[in-house]
This record gives sequence, C-alpha cells and structure tokens, in this order.
Amino acid sequence: MISMQPNFSADVSFVRPATFFINGFVNFPLAKYYYVFLSLVYVVTVLGNLFIMCIIYLARRLHTAKYIAVFHLAFSDLCGSSALIPKIIDVFLFENQEILYEACLANMFFVFHFMNLQSFTLLVLAYDRLVAICFPLRYHAIVTKPAMFLIIGVIWIFSVTFFSVLANLVNRLSFCRSNVIDTYYCDFAPLYRLACNDNFVHIMMGKLCFGLLICIPPILIFISYFCIALALLNIAHGAERIKAMKTCTSHLILVAIFYLPILSNNISTLTTFFHPNTRIINNSLTQTIPPMLNPIIYTLKTEEVMQSIKELYKRSKAVMCHYPTGMLNM
Repeated sequence: MISMQPNFSADVSFVRPATFFINGFVNFPLAKYYYVFLSLVYVVTVLGNLFIMCIIYLARRLHTAKYIAVFHLAFSDLCGSSALIPKIIDVFLFENQEILYEACLANMFFVFHFMNLQSFTLLVLAYDRLVAICFPLRYHAIVTKPAMFLIIGVIWIFSVTFFSVLANLVNRLSFCRSNVIDTYYCDFAPLYRLACNDNFVHIMMGKLCFGLLICIPPILIFISYFCIALALLNIAHGAERIKAMKTCTSHLILVAIFYLPILSNNISTLTTFFHPNTRIINNSLTQTIPPMLNPIIYTLKTEEVMQSIKELYKRSKAVMCHYPTGMLNM
C-alpha cells in the first residue's frame, strides 16, 4: 500500500508520498558483489581526489588559474561521488530502499548539480588550453586567478539556480500512480513519470537539462580544439607543436571518459532495448568511473603535477631526515 500525504498548505490537489521506494536491480544474483565493487570505486575516488587536491594546495608552482580549475574538478568529482555512491550502498547493500520524499529531492539535486559542475569544469579547462595555445603572449593577462574564481562562481550560481528550479518542478507534482522508482537513485525522469499531472513542462525541462549538461559543453570543447588544431598547424617547429599537444593530452582523455559513455548510453537507449539491470550498470558506471580516473590521469599524464609530487616527496624526506638530528641536539 502506497502511503500518501497531501500538502494542504500549498494546494489540496498535491499528493505526495511520505517515502519513495528505490527498486534497483531486478532478480540479479550478483547485485551485492556489484555494490561492493562500487564501494571500492568510492574509496579510490575519495583517496585520489583528496590526493590531487592536497598536491595542488601544497605545491606553490601549481598555484595558478589553471590548477584552480583542476582543484575544482577534483572537488566536484569527490562531492558528486559522495552524493551518489554512499546512498546506493545504504539503499541496496543494507536494504534501506525506502527514502523520504524530501531526501529524494535533495539526492536528485546534489547528483545533478555536481555532475553539471564536472561537465562545465571540463569546458573551463578547454577554454584554458585554447587561450594558452592560441594567445600565448596574452595568456597570463586573460586567464588570471580572479577571472577563474569568477567563472567558477558563475557556474555555481547557474547550476544551483537551474537544479533548484528542477527540484521545485518535481515538488509541484501529484504522485497518484506509484512510489516505486525503477532505477538506482532519485533520477528526474523516473520521478516525474510517477505523477498523474501533465508532464509536458518536465519533459521539456529534461531535454533542456540534457542539452545544457551533455550536449553543449562537448560541442564547445570540440570547437575550442578545432581552433587549437588550426593554431598548432601554424607552429613552424615540430618539437614545439608536440610540446603544445602534450599539454592537452590529459584534458582530452578526461573529456573522452566523461562524455563518450554518457552520449553512447543515451543514443543506445533511443535505438536499442536494454534490460533494466543492464541499463542500471551502464548508467552507474558512467557516473562513478570518471571521477575515480580523473585524478589518476592528471597525476600520471601531467608533467607539472608529477614534478610537484617529486619535489614534495624530497622536501618531506629531507624534513624526516633532519628531525632526529634536531631531537638529538635538544
């Protein structure tokens, strides 16, 4: 029996469930092992992103506008995974599949918000590479720390506003059909489909969300790299061209692992029927694997970061060697 409670303070026609039931996998015997795997992914994600954030904070050479954006990407990855994976573990591994109505809306907001921040931060990093390669002499005048903080602040204001509106649209629905969500978290589309209202506005908002979050950033990133490619063709020396291309390698890999799985999933969903369990695995891996890989890629593929790690290691080793000597002289 579905427990419903009307919100008389706003409108007597609004019917809201006290809780939603998140369905998750259907007859999947290996489900618990998959959730344990996601737990391990989360641990690696937390450690990796905290590591890259600490390196950027401690290494003075990384106190630049570009690495403010990299720090923000790591922070967004950490928060996005924290909004999604622990709740999945709690819901399915510990079988707490009922979630309060308000908690469900909050879960939807934070998952979408931080995913949007990840997407737009990748666009900001593309802008950084565009200015660095196409306008090298003006780079330090254009891409400044205040400018980067301003860009990130605008992204936050836009994202918080947009997804607050999205959550408010769901809050104005009457849920008279069911309270069972056939997915692994409080996703926007599965939620509004449970309502008995006309959902035309929600369909349009969902398409707008997909366009802003998934389609526009990679298009702009593609345009920026097209301009970068044209600029590289004008570089006379091959060694300089290769050096400039290397500065883009890590960012291009991040872009590929973030956007390609999402775009592939959405295109395949429109053209091919997937079993619900397959769809859940595809979507959850798409949301959880990139935040885990991003700090690893930036650590291994970025020379500045590797050099900073070596310097910090040497400095800490020197301090450790000096510490006992200081103790003996006391």
